[in-house]
Amino acid sequence: MAERKYGEPAPSTSHTLAGADWYGRELRRQRFDNTLFVDLDLTEALNTGSIFNECTFRRARFNASVHRGSAFTNCTFVSCNFFDARFTDCKLVGSMFDGCEFACMQVTDGDWSFVGLPGADLRRAAFSGTRLREADLTGARCQDGSLRDADLSGAWLHSADFSRCDLRGTDLSALEPEHTRIKGAIITVDQTLAIAAALGLDVRVS
Repeated sequence: MAERKYGEPAPSTSHTLAGADWYGRELRRQRFDNTLFVDLDLTEALNTGSIFNECTFRRARFNASVHRGSAFTNCTFVSCNFFDARFTDCKLVGSMFDGCEFACMQVTDGDWSFVGLPGADLRRAAFSGTRLREADLTGARCQDGSLRDADLSGAWLHSADFSRCDLRGTDLSALEPEHTRIKGAIITVDQTLAIAAALGLDVRVS
């Protein structure tokens, strides 16, 4: 399993729910703490305002599910599928993803600070207005993806690939161009100046 930042251990779980079929289920303001979910099927589920705190999901299917104003705080996701899942104004602070699939996943707003996405394949995922402060994106594959108006301040971006990724409006202050692939990335003029400064260039208006 991929390690969390600074080698912190995953939260322990106190009870297990295995093989639950929540296909198309509507979840409203439910709460789960320190629960291990094994082979959970959340396909096409609608989750509004529910809280999952320090839970672990193994081989869970989030396909085409919709999550609004919900929280998955300090959770662990192992070999989960998020195909076409949508997260709007959700809180995933401190959560860790290992060996998950994110094709067509859409994230709008919300707080994903301190999340662990090392080596994640985000080539067909889209983030918009999301806070990703100090997120671990080491080696993440974001080619042709979208990270618009996101906050990546303090993020770990070493060896990440942002080739042809739409990065317009995103805070790139943590970007080290010499250790990150950015060829063909879509950025604004202001971001160009920030990257030039990161390369050590003396940028002057005139």
